[in-house]
Amino acid sequence: MAYDVIVLGSGPGGYVAAIRASQLGFKTAIVEKESLGGVCLNWGCIPTKALLKSAQVFEYIKHAKDFGLEANGSADFGAVVKRSRGVADKMSKGVQFLMRKNKIDVHMGYGKIKAKGQLEVTGTDGKVQVLEAKHIIVATGGRSRELPSMKQDGKKVIGYREAMVLPEMPKSMIVVGSGAIGVEFAYFYNSMGTKVTIVEFMPKVVPVEDDDISKELEKSYKKIGIDIMTSSEVLSVDTSGAGVKAKVKTPTGEVTLEADILLSAAGVVANIENIGLETVGVKTDKGKIVVDKFYQTNVPGIYAIGDCVPGQALAHVASKEAIICVEALGYNEKKYHHKPEALDYGNVPGCTYCTPEIASVGFTEKAAKEAGYEIKVGKFPLSASGKASAAGHTEGFVKVIFDAKYGEWLGTHMIGYNVTEIIAQTVTARKLETTYQEVLNSIHPHPTISESVKDAIEVAYGEAIHL
Repeated sequence: MAYDVIVLGSGPGGYVAAIRASQLGFKTAIVEKESLGGVCLNWGCIPTKALLKSAQVFEYIKHAKDFGLEANGSADFGAVVKRSRGVADKMSKGVQFLMRKNKIDVHMGYGKIKAKGQLEVTGTDGKVQVLEAKHIIVATGGRSRELPSMKQDGKKVIGYREAMVLPEMPKSMIVVGSGAIGVEFAYFYNSMGTKVTIVEFMPKVVPVEDDDISKELEKSYKKIGIDIMTSSEVLSVDTSGAGVKAKVKTPTGEVTLEADILLSAAGVVANIENIGLETVGVKTDKGKIVVDKFYQTNVPGIYAIGDCVPGQALAHVASKEAIICVEALGYNEKKYHHKPEALDYGNVPGCTYCTPEIASVGFTEKAAKEAGYEIKVGKFPLSASGKASAAGHTEGFVKVIFDAKYGEWLGTHMIGYNVTEIIAQTVTARKLETTYQEVLNSIHPHPTISESVKDAIEVAYGEAIHL
């Protein structure tokens, strides 16, 4: 079977690449070994948000009196998991619809590059077929990183997939790693009633975030009963007993933690093994596929996007890489009118959906100083926000960083209620090279959380009204 474009993998990079290719007039196919939508729709972004929403609703019920209401109830863990799987299934079916709508052929099976322009697909029934295409886009994503000291058995030592479908709620859990995956699951299980301990190798939780964000989240988590151990490393895990015993090296010596379950949330690793890269000589480096700014590998006609290439391992990054890759390909084939702009990896927003939420983009305060900027910093506490007070979520703040010389918006770092919904303002403004004056001259609606960004800018420039 011959195509113009074949996409290997159907996550937020793969299915977006396939749709854009079809829109540009390419005869397109997609190959997927498991479920359309990939990890994001089936085991990542979407179902985890469903779990977190259930936890937040449960928190509201437990604190109903704070809102002048009488309510009580208990968590049905099985029903919570079932709802999450239902949401994921609905989204996966949505991708199936999009494939039909855009006339994209879907081949279910394990895909492997057989030769330049050829992809071998082994179906679930064991049958093998060879697909041909002028262009092959690798979008195989990533999986939970397995550390030598914590071999995952899927029962007592688990990754994020098992964490979403545990048969029953554990009484206690050790979460190793405090990136987005770790802190989101820590919040979820703590809210459901599990005793949670976070072990983080770095000196602070959510290590990639601004220092002030890390301090605020640690304070918030400790307040709700989550134990946090930073600058700590799991040396070994013993699963021979009823639960898990983890030997942990801390700044003050070794300790042994005991729990029902240990969740390894130490990041992701790219899925680049056994897909035929070495057969055609595609270059890799440090576990990632080497590409140029338009995602062309060193082998003409083979491209790679998403978690299997360098850059942030985020769904929205994979989707944008997909569009840039296909539009560049389309331009070269005279199916698209201009060459796309390369992605600015310095202006990619990051969001973490624990409670309080975290959203950030651009330079942290420390990074801005290290880059040589003279900066102005503004910090507005959500305790001074009318919308946050009305919502009953006054924890957190909005922090903005500007270049003192030219007024360039260097970064925004937020922790609090609904902040993931407003980070796009900073992303767009930075893309447009907006200065602080232009933001302050734009009316922000009241009462909203988004006006706290304006308030933080006023603080940075000594014009605060609400502080």
